[in-house]
Amino acid sequence: MRQVENVVSDRGSKYAVSGGRVTGRKGCDAFVADLKRVKKYAKATHNSWACILSDGGAVKNDDGESGAGAVILRMLERAELKDTIVVVTRWYGGVHLGGDRFAHVVTCVRAFLAGETASPPQD
Repeated sequence: MRQVENVVSDRGSKYAVSGGRVTGRKGCDAFVADLKRVKKYAKATHNSWACILSDGGAVKNDDGESGAGAVILRMLERAELKDTIVVVTRWYGGVHLGGDRFAHVVTCVRAFLAGETASPPQD
């Protein structure tokens, strides 16, 4: 599991992104359950996620952040990244962000994807 915390902070809301390799829908469910074993992620307002499974197509869950799963899924499709779940976590800060929340989801997924495509350090 790879986590990038404090990706975005806006009007009190804070965002993080997590992800890793999974196998099947049960793997996605297990990944999210493992993430929520960490108290701060369990208390998050939303843990929206998506994954393209090589053996079962696309799966996503908005977790109450309507449309967030579709945004994540679209970015995974463009990156052609399969069998890797990406979870965008939001801790609500008390102010509705409107459409800005989608820009923040995109920023989080980009932060995760940047780490996925980074080349390993050279000796």
